[in-house]
Amino acid sequence: MLLFISVPSVLVLTTSALLFLSVSTAFPVTGRFPGSLDGFKDATPSLSTGGEAICITGTVTVNVSTSTNQKLNYEDGASQLTLTETIAEFLSANSSLPAQIYGGDAFVSGAFNISTKLCYPVGWSAKKSSKTVQFLVHGIGFDKSYWDFAKQYSYVDVAAAAGYPTFSYDRLGTGASDHPDPIRVVQSSIQVEIAHALIQSLRDGRFGGHRFDNVVGVGHSYGSIQSVGVTVKYPKDLDAVVLTGFSINTNGFGVTFADFNFAIANENQPLRFGDLPNGYLVTGSSISNQFAFFRYPHFDPKILALDEATKQTLTIGEAFTLTSPIMPAQGFTGPVDVVLGEYDMSFCQANCYEPGDQSLMVQPALYPAASNGSQAYIVPGVGHAINLHFEANNAFVHIQNFIKANGF
Repeated sequence: MLLFISVPSVLVLTTSALLFLSVSTAFPVTGRFPGSLDGFKDATPSLSTGGEAICITGTVTVNVSTSTNQKLNYEDGASQLTLTETIAEFLSANSSLPAQIYGGDAFVSGAFNISTKLCYPVGWSAKKSSKTVQFLVHGIGFDKSYWDFAKQYSYVDVAAAAGYPTFSYDRLGTGASDHPDPIRVVQSSIQVEIAHALIQSLRDGRFGGHRFDNVVGVGHSYGSIQSVGVTVKYPKDLDAVVLTGFSINTNGFGVTFADFNFAIANENQPLRFGDLPNGYLVTGSSISNQFAFFRYPHFDPKILALDEATKQTLTIGEAFTLTSPIMPAQGFTGPVDVVLGEYDMSFCQANCYEPGDQSLMVQPALYPAASNGSQAYIVPGVGHAINLHFEANNAFVHIQNFIKANGF
């Protein structure tokens, strides 16, 4: 069918604010739309920021449960003073706080509404085109827009140009997805179960009317941690996995968490998050974002401003279960690609060559059975949020080449 897609709003940045100029022009995408609206609620079509992909954004409901969430001894409605002191104590030398915070495993279940975006290359055909979908999982401070952030900064566009559909989503507690209890529910374990459910739905053809033969996981930062968790518990879910902004070196975690300067979201961003409970947090400022995510002068200040204007939430539950999914994925036999920014603060303490090439250390530690097609790459000049740097395209192209080289 013939679809008319509205051009996304143009961003104009001033020194004081982001102004959005609406563009009403529409233009046709010729040919039949490659997918259906099956499986989506409130589905809307759009183009990717660079126009290489035609997308459906909509809500899906997943029913999941886990017995490995954690009982956390943290006060509901705790103030900013309590939050700041808790983080300071948690990061203190020889801190006793972890022993006080963690109270053992907890069972959690629920039906959660997840905001998703399924994108096909313009002209994609179910009969003639790739049967592989890339499953994209964003990290802390972002939502699914991380993968299609702005023109020239769109992973979705580069994947589409290489022939690949992509599926991205707002993790539970971010973006347009549900925001349940931020202490007891929104933790790492339930996030892994949601990722698993979404992957199975892609394989079963529940979204968009197509069954995908292959699913390649592509995560960033906390999204990479989720991807590791999936390969540990469900080693057949993903045919290959790409871990960006991730290593086994956690030396930079303390300084990064301190730099985040976490603020209660409803106080820091009352217009956007005023209805959320105090257990939802955001980074304190654009200065926090620059320190943790960027490397100057390898980024456009307008992108940093847009990042601050659109920053997303983290929960207390996620903060205290952040690394719990990380363990060896003994049963995963597919290829693994590790992609790090040279100056990644979180996972390399701003030097991914010290001690040694950090990208090369992940596979032997976590993926002993990975196939010979595994690769690793350090992107020169960039920080943790690889996609938001001038050099992002180097990483994007490398990942497409890795996927193709492994036959997907």
